[in-house]
Amino acid sequence: MEIRDNLLARITEAEREGWVGELDRLEVSLAGAQDKLAQLDAEQTRRGQAVDLGMPAFPDIAGRDGTLPL
Repeated sequence: MEIRDNLLARITEAEREGWVGELDRLEVSLAGAQDKLAQLDAEQTRRGQAVDLGMPAFPDIAGRDGTLPL
């Protein structure tokens, strides 16, 4: 976020000073920084979601030998 804020300040300066080439480069860098922030937000959201793994039932975890008592 600091990088994005710095790029915004530098874009404002480039616009004020009329640095067209610098302005184009900064806007490309800003787009990359915003994309990265969006990726990080999406990953954080994904990791914050609970995953239900289910609860196994006793027959699913108990061993069976296939013989019946007499």
